Amino acid sequence: MIIIGHPDIPYEPFYYVETIEEIGHTPANATLWLGPWRETKEIAKHCRANRISYAVMALSIEDALLANALRAAYILADATLAPRIQKIAETYLFDAKILLPVSDEAELVKAAEDGIDGVIFQNAITLPASS
Repeated sequence: MIIIGHPDIPYEPFYYVETIEEIGHTPANATLWLGPWRETKEIAKHCRANRISYAVMALSIEDALLANALRAAYILADATLAPRIQKIAETYLFDAKILLPVSDEAELVKAAEDGIDGVIFQNAITLPASS
């Protein structure tokens, strides 16, 4: 299981960007956090074209399918949707990893029992250096 943002486990943070221009203010080889898929399609297309690693939030199965097709590295989904997306990801061999946002260690067990690829704590997402 992937665990991103836990204080006892080293991790590379995700860098939040709202525009293509903000990408230049993030570290080289950083994974970008774009936010909800529906609001960030154009940035995702730019990331795919430029081989930039990124993560998005899927609010539906359709969002997850499209994000994977545009080579998202990570697809976040809530506790209701994540198990459904995970099953589809395994059936279709998604390259993207499915992550469940969590705020407490107690949520790790449920994510593991549901077979989710990993979890991400909110502190793992940072603003670009220019903010």
